[in-house]
Amino acid sequence: MVFGGRSGEHEVSIASAASICQNLDPARYDVVPIHIAKDGAWSLPDAAPKSLSAADVHQHAEVTALQIVEPTTALAGSRVDVVFPILHGPYGEDGTVQGLLELANVPYVGAGVLGSAVGMDKAVMKSLFAEQGLPIVRHATVHRREWEQDPRGVSARAATLGLPLFVKPANLGSSVGISKVGAAEALAPAVELAFEFDRKVVIEAGVTQAREIECAVLGNDEPEASLPGEVIVTHPDGFYSYDAKYLSPDGASWRIPADLPEDTRRLVQRLSVQAFRCLDLSGMARVDFFLDRTDGALYLNEVNTLPGFTTISMYPKMWEASGVPMPALIDRLIALALERHAEKQRLRTSVV
Repeated sequence: MVFGGRSGEHEVSIASAASICQNLDPARYDVVPIHIAKDGAWSLPDAAPKSLSAADVHQHAEVTALQIVEPTTALAGSRVDVVFPILHGPYGEDGTVQGLLELANVPYVGAGVLGSAVGMDKAVMKSLFAEQGLPIVRHATVHRREWEQDPRGVSARAATLGLPLFVKPANLGSSVGISKVGAAEALAPAVELAFEFDRKVVIEAGVTQAREIECAVLGNDEPEASLPGEVIVTHPDGFYSYDAKYLSPDGASWRIPADLPEDTRRLVQRLSVQAFRCLDLSGMARVDFFLDRTDGALYLNEVNTLPGFTTISMYPKMWEASGVPMPALIDRLIALALERHAEKQRLRTSVV
């Protein structure tokens, strides 16, 4: 179990790791906790984390008695059979750790290098979705240098998208660094905030009367979609912000399964599997949508290749509602990781 990581989602990762560990069958699994600190240092804690919410992790020191090690030492010295890299955001969910595990020839849960990389970058992801004809909202991608040199030009481009807008770091999750912009003068502060977390920012046209629908996908070559769920936001931010997700006790609620017409439910599931295949994913993903209340239009928002596993996370909740409780879900994910690794071992590494 590799957790923590060098991203703004460090605390969410620790809570996810704690939840997974509590749902592993001790008769079948011996957990080897491997912690990555915010400065990138790898270590072997004495025990797995226990805090089940990001709010608790923020309040308490969660990882103690560390033995600092090199990444390859942590993997080889522990003689791990399979790695569950429950890392959210950059330097964990973006293909970097997956590349290390590929080089070490160690089986691991979740998408490979390519799927992880394009699944992390919202700008590249949207380009691939558009290429496949999947429905997405209008958006603009902005790099830091472009913003610094021509903020008026960027603002003019953003104005063509209308209001409200959502401004997001291109490579982050858990709603870190995201702002909802309801007036033109609020754009610049939102962009500046997003650039604190990434060198590339995505500005999206908001769906004014949006319902936030999510769907979980599980599998490798034959992925399956769960029953969809709905996030009902009650937080003052007005959207599913980091505070609404993890810090405010009344920031949001969930309806699983979502109250949807049968044809809409089937469309959500079909598009979820299409998005999963479009990005060449494996293992798991949570696929997020906006459903317009006014005309019923459905928009694909993004895919999360290593979704949260905390007590409030939608991915395990949707599978539980679909008849797959958390312990069985983790078993399936580990089996899928070993299956994919076995497939890769069939490939030739020599031409003679």
